[in-house]
Amino acid sequence: MENVTDILRFDKGSLGRYALSRLVHMNYQARVGIMAAGCYGLPQFRLRVFFWGALPSEELPEFPLPNHDVVVRYWPPPEFERNVVAYDEGQPPELEDAVLLTDAISDLPPVTNCESSDEMPYSKPPETEFQKYIRSRNYEMIGPDTRKQEAVLYDHRPHQLFEDDYIRVCQIPRRKGANFRDLPGIVVGDDNVAWRDPDTKPVLLPSGRPMVPEYVFTFEHGKSERPFGRLWWDETMATVVTYPNCHSQVVLHPEQDRVFTVRECARLQGFPDDYRLCGTVKKRYRQVGNAVAIPVAKALGYALGMASQKLIGKEPLMTLPPKFAYSNRL
Repeated sequence: MENVTDILRFDKGSLGRYALSRLVHMNYQARVGIMAAGCYGLPQFRLRVFFWGALPSEELPEFPLPNHDVVVRYWPPPEFERNVVAYDEGQPPELEDAVLLTDAISDLPPVTNCESSDEMPYSKPPETEFQKYIRSRNYEMIGPDTRKQEAVLYDHRPHQLFEDDYIRVCQIPRRKGANFRDLPGIVVGDDNVAWRDPDTKPVLLPSGRPMVPEYVFTFEHGKSERPFGRLWWDETMATVVTYPNCHSQVVLHPEQDRVFTVRECARLQGFPDDYRLCGTVKKRYRQVGNAVAIPVAKALGYALGMASQKLIGKEPLMTLPPKFAYSNRL
């Protein structure tokens, strides 16, 4: 079973504790682990809670230890820190480097806010190990003859911004850390609270609305730097969500005036490029954002397979094979 870490935060973790108690009450062996998707080769942190359950006659699967370094973006409730799937502090692991945004999407062709094509050709070859894997996975699994087919990129289109938001996004500088605070007429105090400069006349859009909308000052009491934020090439996303809302999330492309496309979000979740999504653009984002990150599912599947073959010990954690993240043959 998988869920968000909020089940461990709400009401002192009563939801998570109840789920675990029900498994035990039904005579299942049970184990709880908190896993970060970035620890398995993705440029997003994405902390999630997983429950293993097994009958007394079966082997209870272990949780797979990380194989990549990760940029920590947030942490679970302190009382559940011992459930984080990680190496002990005195146990130095040999981890691969953290995967960054540039590792995942730098090879994708540029598109505009108005892009509506569901299919397009690639514009350049893969540049990183991640890109080679995400693009060639189907060839390795199906066979070399598929290389004769012309490679097609699916779902590389963004949620189209309305005119007001598009004008605002075009004013956000193309640099690391840029966000709504770079728009004209904003003052930031020593307490990191942003407000309108009372000595500056507000800039209006063609619609008559202000360039800087009021909600950026009320969101998190004006202390948030996320509205209209650009994610930079050497950074990672906190979590891929079901809708790229630039009003409250850092979802702007580093160098293009738009939110991340469906395909870019799919890559941040580990979906191979040959995995085609269905429905409206909004529904495709939701399919991607609601999914368990593919490398995490793969690692858990490996652990389940080892348990089913009774090839594990009695420890709660296991080590994955070398180069597991980019292997299709286990």
